[in-house]
Amino acid sequence: MDYAAWARVQGSARLAPLRLPMAPLRAGQVRLRVLACGVCRTDLHLLDGDLPPRGLPRVPGHEIVARVVERAPGAIRHAIGARVGVPWLGGTCGRCAQCAALRENLCESADFTGWSIDGGYAEYAVAHEDYAFALPDAYGDEEAAPLLCAGLIGYRAWRMLPSHARTIGLYGFGAAAHLIAQVALAQGQRVFAFTRPGDTAAQTLALRLGVHWAGASTQAAPQPLDGALLFAPDGRLVPQALDQLAPAGGVVCAGIHMSEIPAMAYRQLWQERSLRSVANLTRQDAIDFLALAARHRLTLATTSYPLAQANRALDDLRRGAVAGAAVLRC
Repeated sequence: MDYAAWARVQGSARLAPLRLPMAPLRAGQVRLRVLACGVCRTDLHLLDGDLPPRGLPRVPGHEIVARVVERAPGAIRHAIGARVGVPWLGGTCGRCAQCAALRENLCESADFTGWSIDGGYAEYAVAHEDYAFALPDAYGDEEAAPLLCAGLIGYRAWRMLPSHARTIGLYGFGAAAHLIAQVALAQGQRVFAFTRPGDTAAQTLALRLGVHWAGASTQAAPQPLDGALLFAPDGRLVPQALDQLAPAGGVVCAGIHMSEIPAMAYRQLWQERSLRSVANLTRQDAIDFLALAARHRLTLATTSYPLAQANRALDDLRRGAVAGAAVLRC
């Protein structure tokens, strides 16, 4: 039996439709009928060659909402028919120094959904049961998809802010920022949203969700920031965000890829300001964030596309024409 998918192929700058054979399941794996899959900027980095390919053809997509339709012998974590979510982290070795130190997000031989293993731009997908998670019932399929990367990475980045942070800035108000803004507001933080100059749609969305101020990334913050999260992959934002920090503030770069960071003066880091990156996620991040999303209903702004329009969804994301998150209906 074959299934339909959209995949990156050798020499192509766009995804191509393919019919792929159903692979037999290996120990611990489950076969999934995909219901929805989020469209992430990391998918663009893979398609555009910013991240080197790990096997072609490759089906992208790492915000998979699906139902279990088959289990390998011994796979018992999820029942047949259960709705699960599959994020970016698709497997770890459990033996390397990073795994032993409980930093599985930095596993030396990790697998990543949609990069080293096929993802969710397809009718069916395969995942290891330990890297698939039950989803809160309160969210529909299209709503749940952005929780699995935009939500998880945003949550991990947010937890890396300085512990004293009460006023924070979010640079790039897309899928991740519109979720973590709500988490930060619920925790009593003061939130400022920085967007591309002229992106009034993103600024309007930010204000509608309750942020305290929204403006262009070229503007000064209304007051000094204790922390800033950078979701836009533009390295020029790093020194701009550092210039907005109060002493002891921190900037967290949340993307897997970023353009070159311009030269900076030491004064921009002085007074114990910090700059750090986020890499991937852990299974505990998924457990913690999905539990939070179950307790505190988040508002999801999504634009949906049929699976056959995967390239259009990616093009819209590339040119900044998506307010919130783009999701494929599978």
